[in-house]
Amino acid sequence: MNIRIGNGYDIHQLSFDRRLILGGVEIPHDRGLLGHSDADVLTHAIIDAMLGALSLGDIGLYFPPTDPQWKGADSLVLLAKVNQLIRDRGWQIGNIDSVVVAERPKLKPHIQQMRSRLAEVLEVQPEQIGIKATTNEKLGPVGREEGIAAYAVVLLQQG
Repeated sequence: MNIRIGNGYDIHQLSFDRRLILGGVEIPHDRGLLGHSDADVLTHAIIDAMLGALSLGDIGLYFPPTDPQWKGADSLVLLAKVNQLIRDRGWQIGNIDSVVVAERPKLKPHIQQMRSRLAEVLEVQPEQIGIKATTNEKLGPVGREEGIAAYAVVLLQQG
């Protein structure tokens, strides 16, 4: 069996005039993430991990922030496009493991819904997607609640 692994990272600034979307789920919060698309850092980190596993570049190569067609884009649409890209090359997701780093809001109540949304788009079982949430212990920009970050690792299998 041929396997490849990729990792991804994303961080976006929090802003009072935006909705908070993580893993395709809108989460109640007083601020959301600022970005050209919906700024879903979790989905963006997963996209970068998928692309990285096959040495296909990064999210900005396929969905540049300078392109007006991606303004306000639903990151799950971008994820579906990248999933099709890897499938067209004969690969499929074995599993994903990820971490969202945020001081607030508490994400635990939303993790199962995020796993389900991502699994639906990626055409895998929710059990193939791990999502953990942690804080930055009040350190750095995430700790000061200036932003939210996410890390992801994906294992791709050929065939």
